[in-house]
Amino acid sequence: MASQKRPNIVFIMADDHAAKSISIYGAGINSTPNLDRIGKEGMLFNHCYVTNSICTPSRAAILCGTHNHVNGVMTLDSTINNRMPNVAKHLRTGGYQTAMVGKWHLGESKDNEPTGFDYWSVVPGQGEYWDPSFIEPDRTKRVEGYATDIITDKCIDWLKARDTERPFFLMCHHKAPHRSWECDDKHKDLYKDPIKLPDTFSDDYKNRAKAAKVAKMRVAEDLTYFDLGIVQPDGGHRVGVKMIDRQSWLDRKIPAPEDVTKLKLIDKDDGTVFTFKTKDELAEWKFQRYMQRYLRTIQSIDDNTGRLLDWLDAEGLAEDTVVIYTSDQGFFLGEHGWFDKRFMYEESFQMPFLIKYPRAIAPGSVCDDIICNVDFAPTFLDLAGLRTPSYMQGVSFRPLLGGGPAPAGWQQVAYHRYWMHRDVIHEAYAHYGVRDQRYKLIYWYAEDLGLPGTRPGGQEKEWELFDCLEDPLELFNVYHEPKYADVVKHMTKLLEDKMQEIGDEPVHPR
Repeated sequence: MASQKRPNIVFIMADDHAAKSISIYGAGINSTPNLDRIGKEGMLFNHCYVTNSICTPSRAAILCGTHNHVNGVMTLDSTINNRMPNVAKHLRTGGYQTAMVGKWHLGESKDNEPTGFDYWSVVPGQGEYWDPSFIEPDRTKRVEGYATDIITDKCIDWLKARDTERPFFLMCHHKAPHRSWECDDKHKDLYKDPIKLPDTFSDDYKNRAKAAKVAKMRVAEDLTYFDLGIVQPDGGHRVGVKMIDRQSWLDRKIPAPEDVTKLKLIDKDDGTVFTFKTKDELAEWKFQRYMQRYLRTIQSIDDNTGRLLDWLDAEGLAEDTVVIYTSDQGFFLGEHGWFDKRFMYEESFQMPFLIKYPRAIAPGSVCDDIICNVDFAPTFLDLAGLRTPSYMQGVSFRPLLGGGPAPAGWQQVAYHRYWMHRDVIHEAYAHYGVRDQRYKLIYWYAEDLGLPGTRPGGQEKEWELFDCLEDPLELFNVYHEPKYADVVKHMTKLLEDKMQEIGDEPVHPR
């Protein structure tokens, strides 16, 4: 048998891609054959979790292998210090060629542009779906076409030009399916059949913390004209890069008046006029329109993932290449009436994670052990045969890829902390907590801690405990129920032990 090479690593990450909208996860709402192929030829993880359910902090945790209070990237307004060590720097020092293409979202000045990469070409801010600009070390250039296609083209072009004598590490970061969900023209007729409303679409938020009720992420109330491709009556413009002008934002929301029979909405592409008889009909129409636009952008990701997989096959590289597909966090697809993310509730907390590596992973494997995004960087290094530096807080999950039971002492716990208290658009409250294989404990706190992009005050401090086995939809906070008193003690200790382990400072009473 030939000696095994150090594997190449292709890391494909989307933005805001819910696991339920990858067909191998079994929700049945769309078809993603190329993404499914990664899981069918490798392993699907059911319990991969984000440590901070928002784009910029998650990207920093993935790149550095540290929690956000350590890498300093805690909110959307944070930027990374590019002098810090990161996984790309370690891989490059270890002999790998490295590249970053697509959405960076960690800052655009010289102090926070990508470092550790032999090649990088990234979109500014959120980037554009059509004719996007790309920032490179010596220029900024607009490229005609659709972003998902262009990002994949750039990845394949770099792979073609690489040094074939050395292994490579490629981070392919798509903009899609981030808001405002603009699809490629060839996919505009997909998903016209109605999608089943989630069981919790009309959630009344009883038996939960106040944070759930006050959040401005509701499909029925908070989507904008631009989100849904509808003509705005006063000619209002699209969402800006930072989305911080609150009054302008409120003016862009599609109304839900008491008398909806007087409301007419016009499709900005074909002029179709939509009218409604009831508020429920309007809310459900918004949901269907949202899901159509969201799922259509995912179809381009699936197409282009197929292109990249086919290229690896054609070049004879598939056997020696680790291919990963994930998202920077989960996303609400109408569950609890929401879109967006931010919360530790399961739909935004869970990240999809698919990985294939023919030399080490049996086809069709499924892993139910808990992993987190801070574990990605140590795993990349482990797969590359390199040591994990002492500053990284994650743990390599390479031992799980063999498909057997988790090693003795595997810490079946995920920690989450969302720092952006009461951001001006979504009114999401700051919180932290832990989840094990059955229970989830969340602490909601009022302080904004003085971070950029946050606002003070807004609620009483509250605890939530969910029994994820008995209540998988997370509808009933059982924190104060006597029969869960011992669970509360156990989970509180688990939380405090984890915070002590990673050096995060608690604000809850002890």
